[in-house]
Amino acid sequence: QAPIKATCEDMSCKTGFPEDVHSAVVSRSVHGGQPLLNVRFRSCDGNKKIHFGSSEPEDFRVGEDGVVYAERSFQLSAEPTEFVVSAQDKETQQEWQMRVKLTPEPAFTGASEKDQRKIEEIIFPWQQYKHSSPLKRQKRDWVIPPINLPENSKGPFPQELVRIRSDRDKSLSLRYSVTGPGADQPPTGIFIINPISGQLSVTKPLDREQIASFHLRAHAVDVNGNQVENPIDIVINVIDMNDNRPEFLHQVWNGTVPEGSKPGTYVMTVTAIDADDPNAQNGMLRYRILSQAPSSPSPNMFTINNETGDIITVAAGLDREKVQQYTLIIQATDMEGNPTYGLSNTATAVIAVTDVNDNPPEFTAMTFYGEVPENRVDVIVANLTVTDKDQPHTPAWNALYRMTGGDPTGRFTILTDPNSNDGLVTVVKPIDFETNRMFVLTVAAENQVPLAKGIQHPPQSTATVSITVIDVNESPYFVPNPKLVRQEEGLMAGSMLTTFTAQDPDRYMQQTSLRYSKLSDPANWLKIDPVNGQITTTAVLDRESIYVQNNMYNATFLASDNGIPPMSGTGTLQIYLLDINDNAPQVHPKEATTCETMQPNAINITAVDPDIDPNAGPFAFELPDTPASIKRNWTIVRISGDHAQLSLRIRFLEAGIYDVPIVITDSGNPHASSTSLLKVKVCQCDLNGDCTDVDRIVGAGLGTGAIIAILLCIIILLILVLMFVVWMKRRDKERQAKQLLIDPEDDVRDNILKYDEEGGGEEDQDYDLSQLQQPDTVEPDAIKPVGIRRLDERPIHAEPQYPVRSAAPHPGDIGDFINEGLKAADNDPTAPPYDSLLVFDYEGSGSTAGSLSSLNSSSSGGEQDYDYLNDWGPRFKKLADMYGGGDD
Repeated sequence: QAPIKATCEDMSCKTGFPEDVHSAVVSRSVHGGQPLLNVRFRSCDGNKKIHFGSSEPEDFRVGEDGVVYAERSFQLSAEPTEFVVSAQDKETQQEWQMRVKLTPEPAFTGASEKDQRKIEEIIFPWQQYKHSSPLKRQKRDWVIPPINLPENSKGPFPQELVRIRSDRDKSLSLRYSVTGPGADQPPTGIFIINPISGQLSVTKPLDREQIASFHLRAHAVDVNGNQVENPIDIVINVIDMNDNRPEFLHQVWNGTVPEGSKPGTYVMTVTAIDADDPNAQNGMLRYRILSQAPSSPSPNMFTINNETGDIITVAAGLDREKVQQYTLIIQATDMEGNPTYGLSNTATAVIAVTDVNDNPPEFTAMTFYGEVPENRVDVIVANLTVTDKDQPHTPAWNALYRMTGGDPTGRFTILTDPNSNDGLVTVVKPIDFETNRMFVLTVAAENQVPLAKGIQHPPQSTATVSITVIDVNESPYFVPNPKLVRQEEGLMAGSMLTTFTAQDPDRYMQQTSLRYSKLSDPANWLKIDPVNGQITTTAVLDRESIYVQNNMYNATFLASDNGIPPMSGTGTLQIYLLDINDNAPQVHPKEATTCETMQPNAINITAVDPDIDPNAGPFAFELPDTPASIKRNWTIVRISGDHAQLSLRIRFLEAGIYDVPIVITDSGNPHASSTSLLKVKVCQCDLNGDCTDVDRIVGAGLGTGAIIAILLCIIILLILVLMFVVWMKRRDKERQAKQLLIDPEDDVRDNILKYDEEGGGEEDQDYDLSQLQQPDTVEPDAIKPVGIRRLDERPIHAEPQYPVRSAAPHPGDIGDFINEGLKAADNDPTAPPYDSLLVFDYEGSGSTAGSLSSLNSSSSGGEQDYDYLNDWGPRFKKLADMYGGGDD
């Protein structure tokens, strides 16, 4: 490394740079962070805060101590590099500038201590004087150029690098030290310095791939620790060695190339990286292809750019139908591909040959055959098969079919099966066997995309499709359909109306004549002859019928043949009914209301005639001559063709309901007239002409509808009452069924009785005894009907008063309690026999039936009559013999 040379001259004490232009010689290769030179700035006032700057901040940086650093790594050109260093007072914003000129010199590889030249420094003054004091010559600071150290050195360690010393070591005892990453900062201990001699050494091998350079700072102090020199920066550059092989980013690279590509077609790019210095030969890679598989049609179908890794084709003949994929082994070698000194590595490049449309579809046969029944649609009649060598299910393989001849009316279409690529000839319009018995179609097949350029094959393939039409039994059809017949209404039953026949389209089938039947006749007016199709009436045709819409009546008939299978067809007969004057007009509305006086008393009425013009209005309105009171009390005036006005002729008519006959005559030829009754309700009116006694009049003339409504309400009410009575009776029966009512003749002693309540045990004393007294709920004998009371039921007497034991009796009271219970049981006529278990603590009233545990009792049972056992049936016959037989 060449030393930095600088010259300067002494100047009088004036704040600023000592010179306008500063020249320095530096190495041609500059590394980022490398110190290049020191600039000197003189400040006559030691308190000034100076900030340094560079006109080329992207290349050079000036520290606060005046050291100029390189911001990035670059190569100096042969011409001097110039830039401006500025200094600015932070308080007064005063600025000074100096131009710096850097001249490169040839790089020097030796870095040993004896080869280093003495450095001319540009120093900062270490002692300041007052402005009035004369200048003294200042001592110059010391600088060490960058040190280059190869990585992976084998030692021995520690290995001496350089000696650092100060000019003041002649007069003072100095101590040297270094700081920074690699010394006292992680990674620590890599560099050490002899504090006495200033010898800087490295303690272990370095790895450029981990740390490419170290930036240390050297210090010189006296024995008291006082700084005697300004710290200097030491840059140690780790020189790269070829200790890393190239590594591909992927071990397997995938690329594609269309078949038929011309030489020079780009395929893909493979990339490898080398951890060594990319600016040195150690990191400069070169690529080459080691092998190609398969080697057809040529072993060198591809080549690779040895610097960029771009793979391109170099030979023609790529054919996917022959070779679908190529596998290349790619080698990357550093040292610019030097096979002797370079390190290498390999990867695999897989190149898939993609398909292009270089093969047209070809029909597997020249003629295809199919058949279709007539009148069938959406039926596949033939499958057209083709072969295509291109990749399946791609646009270059998918076939499109079209018809080029034989189907002028468009009765067929050809669809493509997406799975098999077959053409499906389909019928889209019905075909009539009687018209066309066979079709011969010409079809063509081509791909979805056009053939690639330069292909010599024709773009499409053609074939012939022969389709036979099969005759089937067709439905008969009526002619015309629908058939329109104009006929006056009123045609009598049994009249011949028209003949409605059908035709059978099957001219080539042997079958009998057609049979006719009626399918739809809403009014049941018509019948059809099953052989000749003659239609006659079965009722009078009426235009005013609800089945006639807009004067038109529709009936549907069926014609059937006897073919296999039988077929039928329908036809509609439309009868347009002409109106005749067969309906007399009627008055509307049928009821009206008016006042007792003449004013206001006008009633507007309308004539209604189901007939149409000219058998309808205008109408003539008049009152009949009889009875005479009609014309005496009323008068009628026509106000239009369909409307008239009825009013009182006399001044006053007593309130009530009056039936006024009105004679209405239409304009038909001949005329039709009728006498219609208009029910007029005459009432008292207020000043506004509104009736005030309508309720009385309406009540007096209660209509039939109101009477029917009242009767319906009464009937519904009676039904509800009857249903309630039935429900109550059924409820009583259910209650009686729950009671234990057994006829003595059917009574057996082993019936299961339901005793609704049971008392608690001896340990259960916390209850209300009154709720458990079942005998209280038994009906007295006096109110029981004869034959209802059970013969074995215990007689009803007053309940004996058994003593009740306290919850916690004294042991001495137990004997008294038992004796008292025994006495009460002996005196109880309802108690069980003496040999039964006696209850000495009350647990309920017990069963209403007597105990059967013993039939022998010490009481007066000997005098008891047991003849009733004979009435209990065969199960108690033994007991009846034992006790009911008297002395025996």
